[in-house]
Amino acid sequence: MNDDKGKLNLPASKLPQEETVKGDFRSSLHWRVLRILAEFIEGWQFLADFKMTVTFFGSARFQPGEKWYEEARKLGALLAREGFSIVTGGGPGIMQAGNQGAVEANGESVGLNIQLPMEQRINPYVKKSTAFHYFFVRKLMLSYAARAYVFFPGGLGTLDEVFEILTLIQTKKVSQKIPVVLVGKEFWSPIHIWLNEEMFKKYQAVDEEDLKLYTIVDSAEEALELIKYAPPREEFFYYTLTFT
Repeated sequence: MNDDKGKLNLPASKLPQEETVKGDFRSSLHWRVLRILAEFIEGWQFLADFKMTVTFFGSARFQPGEKWYEEARKLGALLAREGFSIVTGGGPGIMQAGNQGAVEANGESVGLNIQLPMEQRINPYVKKSTAFHYFFVRKLMLSYAARAYVFFPGGLGTLDEVFEILTLIQTKKVSQKIPVVLVGKEFWSPIHIWLNEEMFKKYQAVDEEDLKLYTIVDSAEEALELIKYAPPREEFFYYTLTFT
């Protein structure tokens, strides 16, 4: 990877701030609304070309050769051989691993990038990509058309994404037939125990059925078995989501 691609592993606190010029019409509310609408339309048009997608989530900090990087790479390849397109946020770590596996298996490798003022934060294994200005639009698109969601160990961003997906399924904004696969028992099992012991048993803040919305596995092969028979997403049901 050359230096022009940018430093992919910058911590969130080091990301560049977008500069605004006083009086610039592009900073107005009306302009932002139009830009948001345009990003939704462009994102949906882009993803319409991919009929069987699986979205990978996980830490951007894992490096090639590390356990979960290699497991994500393996799963990307296994799914690509089954005809799935691998969709990621286009960055490093788990995202790069999934894209790399897809490329190595001659599959579709897709990245949904984020526009930043100083760098392009995209990994070299992304073969088809589009970029978004707004993080929340990109986040929606990462889950828009997926037949399955795969979560590897990660940080606050990964936890935010998994709980948002689970909330959407819980509230029936996303079909309960869509597999949510959490890979890595050593990472996810303590979270499951906390949800069961604290949120369900102690506080009754969730139902027992909510704890069945996801499945924890420990290998790419186990994840593949849960995903490969996942039903297709109905046309444009995909995201009746927040719009209903």
